[in-house]
Amino acid sequence: MIPTASSITSKLPHIGTNIFTKMSGMATQYDAINLSQGFPDFPLDPILIDHVKHYMTAGYNQYAPMPGVPVLRQTIAEKLKTYSEQSFNPDTEITITAGATEALYASITALIRNGDEVIIFDPAYDLYAPAVTLAGGKPRHLELLLPDFSIDWDELEQSISNKTKAIVINNPNNPAGSVLSKEDLGRLSDVVKLHDLIIFSDEVYEHMIYDGLNHQSILSYPELRARGIAMFSFGKTFHATGWKMGYCVAPNELTVEIRKVHQFVNFSANTPIQYAVSDYLKTPKHY
Repeated sequence: MIPTASSITSKLPHIGTNIFTKMSGMATQYDAINLSQGFPDFPLDPILIDHVKHYMTAGYNQYAPMPGVPVLRQTIAEKLKTYSEQSFNPDTEITITAGATEALYASITALIRNGDEVIIFDPAYDLYAPAVTLAGGKPRHLELLLPDFSIDWDELEQSISNKTKAIVINNPNNPAGSVLSKEDLGRLSDVVKLHDLIIFSDEVYEHMIYDGLNHQSILSYPELRARGIAMFSFGKTFHATGWKMGYCVAPNELTVEIRKVHQFVNFSANTPIQYAVSDYLKTPKHY
């Protein structure tokens, strides 16, 4: 018997086609400026394109190792040490993924169980809640405070229960653009230590910081690094969102679990682009 719509129980009954697909379609239909999705309108650096061409022509076109090519993971570790003043093991703590979206999905799927509650601050990237739901967890939504889209730390404390397993943060925030301060990360460190929580930290806009501020990554805070997964995206930084190239950084014991999911979701990311990005990252002015 062929299944029908009425015989299938949806895992996401209240979710249809995501807003990016709908709005991008409307922008095309009405010849409108599309502000709904992160389509950078800056051209790619020809130097980066040349790196990609080089590795494609040289034959680097087969599957990459599941965690990512070693040279890129090593280059990322060196970059992270420069900015966070922390050392990272490229073999056990860094995983290359098909964009930050896959890093987020694999991480949430690996670490959230049935009945776990996950706190999400709204407005938020629309992946977080569905990924939690698909993993059997329950999203717990908290509103960021207006007018600066800041976290209400008192409300956060009051919202944590014995079912709370994790908190999702997005810094800088998409779509609000707000950033977390040193004081915010200090408060967050206290919260996760007190309640033994995991942190999923979406940091894909790490280099888009203005007004003389500095990006505050969880990787610079020992308590958060020990309990957290930080996700990053080359697509946003290099204006190449169609390449779907990102990575996540997590302690070894969390990385082991994340890779168990990653290998069955995507297995490995685009090989020649991994090598090209590794070359490109070695010049800091590129990012």
